[in-house]
Amino acid sequence: MQLELIESEYKVTGDGITIELFPKEFTLFQFLYKNRGRTFSREQLLDKVWPLEYPVERTVDDHIYRLRKKLSKLQGLDIKTVRGFGYSLTMREPSVTMTNPTTYDAKMQETMREVFVKYHQYGQGRSMLTLARQQDVLGYEMDPFYSIYIHFVQGDLEWLLNTEEVEIEERFYSLMICYIFLGDPKKKLEFCELVLEKKILLPPQHREMEILNILDLYTLAGQPEKAIERLKLTHEVIKEPGYENFIPVTAISEMLVHLWMGTKDQELERMAKDIEVLLQEKPFLREIGSYKVARGLWCLRRKSWREAEQLLDEALQVLEMSGFVPMRIYALYRIVHYCNEFSPQSALHQKYADLFEREKEERGFHRLEQSLENVLMNIVTAL
Repeated sequence: MQLELIESEYKVTGDGITIELFPKEFTLFQFLYKNRGRTFSREQLLDKVWPLEYPVERTVDDHIYRLRKKLSKLQGLDIKTVRGFGYSLTMREPSVTMTNPTTYDAKMQETMREVFVKYHQYGQGRSMLTLARQQDVLGYEMDPFYSIYIHFVQGDLEWLLNTEEVEIEERFYSLMICYIFLGDPKKKLEFCELVLEKKILLPPQHREMEILNILDLYTLAGQPEKAIERLKLTHEVIKEPGYENFIPVTAISEMLVHLWMGTKDQELERMAKDIEVLLQEKPFLREIGSYKVARGLWCLRRKSWREAEQLLDEALQVLEMSGFVPMRIYALYRIVHYCNEFSPQSALHQKYADLFEREKEERGFHRLEQSLENVLMNIVTAL
């Protein structure tokens, strides 16, 4: 059985059944599910699920009781009591396994890949994850690219770092993107320039880094004039067939460059209107979220604090809805570094800095940051 945990709605789905939980029930189940097979004491669960709160151990027992009752419809799922210690979640594998006949249907496989491509294009990460988790039920073999990419979508840095299922060359770009929004942008820019110089990335990824990802790094590292220069190449490339979907994100990156450079409001307004037209034609969730970030930062520059906060919060909500965890963290990275550079309203600065740190902590990025840097540096050094 494969489960989907819908964090924004506190729902658990599996085998066509949807179960609604209260927020703390969901948080407790999510923790046990991520660590299934491991046993945790009541004290450990209180620390993980109720941090900075002071409930009694009985609170855990009460929540476990309710979870068992609500989840009883899901076959093969069991929250076991380990006498004298605590609780452990187990999932029973079916004794008889059968392969759906559509797994061997080439047309079906191609159709499913096209669905993934569409969800990817529109920034519907949650839809991609739902589809991936229903692989056995729907009867299809996941495309190799997306079998890796869904881990990136979830911000599953631990898997990307440590898996032995695929070679490091196929994970390197995803790891680089995660590395970019950890720490000093000047240091990250130097690393990306070195990677481009050594041509370590696969050709499509090299191209994307060269014309797109590096634009933000130039800007955040205090070299917007280099971003402007690189945009000449970017605009040439996105005229080519196959790069049509790069047009909105390029326009947003260009607006951010001009925002950093202090370009006049009249020119920024023209850019904003052009982007809005593009997003009507291509309503990609990631780009809608990124555009709202740009608008919000523009409001910060004008000291329109309330409007800025509303736009930035909307941006983060859109990116949360998209399910693309790295994009939400990257949005916070942009916000925090803009605030660091231009010192806008301190309360808002602190709010988004705290959100940024919390997001990295919850996703394990803090814990894995040094390992990530070591892996990437070792590869570059070896080459």
